[in-house]
Amino acid sequence: MARQLKTANNYFDDVMVGDFFRTGEHVVTESDIQRFCELSGDYSPQHVSEEAAIKLGFGGRIAHGCLILSLGTGLVFDLDGNMDKVVAFYGMDRVRFTKPVRIGDAIHMEAEIIELIDKGERGGVIKRRDSFKNQRGEVVAAIEKATLNAKRPA
Repeated sequence: MARQLKTANNYFDDVMVGDFFRTGEHVVTESDIQRFCELSGDYSPQHVSEEAAIKLGFGGRIAHGCLILSLGTGLVFDLDGNMDKVVAFYGMDRVRFTKPVRIGDAIHMEAEIIELIDKGERGGVIKRRDSFKNQRGEVVAAIEKATLNAKRPA
């Protein structure tokens, strides 16, 4: 039976397919977008110009898709702060950006474990489906993400 987890910081052998968790939220700010522009070098008009974003059909400035995915990492760390059971980020698949995220949107993430891949005595891959939602409950981005997690010590 699926359980609600309190954290993503779990031993591989302590989770089951169907387990899930939800993060707190982050309100996207002008500063978030500006700092991400500076960090990534992506100053595309839909992120920096209200007028250009309207002309492009977005109805106003939007956040970078990769900013939203990055915020998800921070939201997961906010659950626990200690990620000592997560050995490494293993990969991602099926990334989709389904709705624009605007300044002032409150984003949270809901995650469900969809697959467990044993990698031997040291650990295993936990694959999960992450859905990023805004304050209206609309999915704004989705991704399948995998982490390599340690196994519980003998």
